[in-house]
Amino acid sequence: MTLRKGEKMTISIQEHMAIDVCPGPIKPIKQISDYFPRFPRGLPTAVGRSSTLRSTVSQPSVSPAEAPREEDEDVDQLFGAYGTTPAEQPAKCQAPEEVVDPEGYESDDCTTLGTLDFSLLYDQENNALHCTINKAKLPKLDYKKGLKPMDHNGLADPYVKLHLLPGASKANKLRTKTLRNTLNPTWNETLTYYGITDEDMIRKTLRISVCDEDKFRHNEFIGETRIPLKKLKPNQTKNFNICLEKQLPIDKTEDKSLEERGRILISLKYSSQKQGLLVGIIRCAHLAAMDANGYSDPYVKTYLKPDEDKKSKHKTAVKKKTLNPEFNEEFCYEIKHGDLAKKTLEVTVWDYDIGKSNDFIGGVVLGINAKGERLKHWFDCLKNKDKKIERWHTLTNELPGAVLSD
Repeated sequence: MTLRKGEKMTISIQEHMAIDVCPGPIKPIKQISDYFPRFPRGLPTAVGRSSTLRSTVSQPSVSPAEAPREEDEDVDQLFGAYGTTPAEQPAKCQAPEEVVDPEGYESDDCTTLGTLDFSLLYDQENNALHCTINKAKLPKLDYKKGLKPMDHNGLADPYVKLHLLPGASKANKLRTKTLRNTLNPTWNETLTYYGITDEDMIRKTLRISVCDEDKFRHNEFIGETRIPLKKLKPNQTKNFNICLEKQLPIDKTEDKSLEERGRILISLKYSSQKQGLLVGIIRCAHLAAMDANGYSDPYVKTYLKPDEDKKSKHKTAVKKKTLNPEFNEEFCYEIKHGDLAKKTLEVTVWDYDIGKSNDFIGGVVLGINAKGERLKHWFDCLKNKDKKIERWHTLTNELPGAVLSD
């Protein structure tokens, strides 16, 4: 066909369709998932850049009579997993296929969510639980199993957070630092819970979660594990290397610890040199949140009652925005040793508020009329002069005979 100068070439619709369709197999239309690293769950491997598709492109051209049949076979190979049964497939397509996990990233396979290496130590003498987070091994992105990618670069910004169950809240949440762009993070970081009693070791469970930090969206959950504290022996380090599991729901119906208002570490010592009782307010742990931001601004007041002259009040400094304040303050009450048996020490914890009355968080009373550990602490102080004795005490909502106003 010859064209004159300046004349445009015209192609009929029949010729246009022939050019588009023949020769060669029909190529699948590109989907948006071809341009981004997320694929629909359960997508067969053939839809990706499979060897089947590459092999069909490299085959020699065939006659037009045979082309439709070959094209049908290619389509079956590509999309057969979405509706055709093995009997309907061509014989040469019945190669062994990889089993797709229907649960995707929620599988209990260790390689799906990764593993976490850590150790736990219950220091019975100091009522402390030390949690050392060593390292983790997170999986590479596995689209075949439906694992959700963390970041666009296929890596993660992982950190570990701890909660004590029942009663998970900001008061007992601890977390490690965040490590950037890694699937094999190594923290070697020790997180410590203070005020842990033998009773806690029997009834509480430690929940350890691995998450991916995201600055622009909500942090993504990767996996978790839960360790009943009763598995630990006092003063013995126990090492763990555990497969992470999918997130489990928290049963709040049995959450009795929500009634607790927190704990306080108090030291008592009768000083023969100063002829007085030394009361140390060391720290508090797991305090109830009283402010809208989920925290409190706590401080502590102490009274030695009966207080006829109303001069026994002492107050610590205010610690801003914390549920686990550390005070390390000591007060002295000048009193004869023989008169202590008639006295009661009242310790209250408050949340400081500007422009309105302060909120009562909780308190504890030590003295001759107390019970349990509170009574034992008081008697140990009376029996052991010049010896500092520290004890953790649980804060209660109400104090008998106390004036709960600041």
